Amino acid sequence: MPEVSLKHKIALSLIPRIGDISARKLVSHFGSVEAIFSEPYRNLVRIPGIGSGLAKYICDRSYLKIAEKEEEYVIKHNIRTYFYLDNDYPFRLRQCEDSPVIFYFRGNCDLNSSRILSVIGTRNASSRGRELCNNIIESLAERHPDLIIVSGLAYGIDIAAHKAALANNLQTIAVLGHGFQTIYPSIHRSTAEAMLRKGGLLTDFVSNTLPEKNNFIKRNRIIAGLSDATLVVESGIKGGALITADIANSYNRDVFAVPGRPDDQWSAGCNNLIKKNKAALAESAEDIENIMGWEPEKPAKAVQTALFSEMTETEQKIFNLIYKEGEITIDQICRELDIPISKLSSLLLQMEFRGLVKCCPGNLYRS
Repeated sequence: MPEVSLKHKIALSLIPRIGDISARKLVSHFGSVEAIFSEPYRNLVRIPGIGSGLAKYICDRSYLKIAEKEEEYVIKHNIRTYFYLDNDYPFRLRQCEDSPVIFYFRGNCDLNSSRILSVIGTRNASSRGRELCNNIIESLAERHPDLIIVSGLAYGIDIAAHKAALANNLQTIAVLGHGFQTIYPSIHRSTAEAMLRKGGLLTDFVSNTLPEKNNFIKRNRIIAGLSDATLVVESGIKGGALITADIANSYNRDVFAVPGRPDDQWSAGCNNLIKKNKAALAESAEDIENIMGWEPEKPAKAVQTALFSEMTETEQKIFNLIYKEGEITIDQICRELDIPISKLSSLLLQMEFRGLVKCCPGNLYRS
């Protein structure tokens, strides 16, 4: 098939009333993306399912102009694009009929890697939930260093999963509900930037798309479709994580859920998934490995003998202050040690990855 211009690929995704499934049907009918935009209005309206309204949208040249500007942005910022007919389009997503016709990726990992696991859950994660998330990912990382962790960069379990992956030297991908001109929530920007070096950011929205509620619901299909399996760590009886679990089930992907106490509202969703046989019980990494048939690539790593890795002089000052205060905000650290906030944020993130400090709700840090 002749090479399709990026401008036309992007424009196809911008036309109102054309979803991912309809877009595929149009390409199949016309034989190419360019042919869709070349067809005159009088021919388009005669095609069953298109009608006058959709034909007007297709003939509206403004979508090609918007796509041309987006193409310039993509090239300028070295963003990779994946079109559903491309050879390197992720094979797991290709199996999903409503996967994005085109999506955008910044990062350095293989989206066709041998093992990909989505880890999701409530934004109101408990300390128990974050600890379980960390423990499971740490155990998986010890035996499967090629594993990629996918999540949504949201508060709670999502960000805990990304941080746990980075801390254990795993690649991790965030599927965004907006374009690349913003990061939401902004407090997770430093983690997102770290992921560009060890994983990546993925979105099917053009660069100036804002983080709106429906976008996050839409992106859930990518989280489910990009992965071999989905792990729900904590969830209330309703929530986005359960939507993603349902989508994963519809794709015939494995779903796991961490059980909790019957009276725990943030475990009610997980318990219900297990009760209704919509998810397998996962209390440990081994539960996931056994069902997925993942053979360990290497034995569990030896226990680290030193509690802390070597710290720089500045890191030692930060650690000593946090240890002395018990818990302290980043603003207080900034004032006490006179370290620029941008530099301090970066240092604290690195120290958190190495297990030296812990970020708690309210942007408090503890040793």
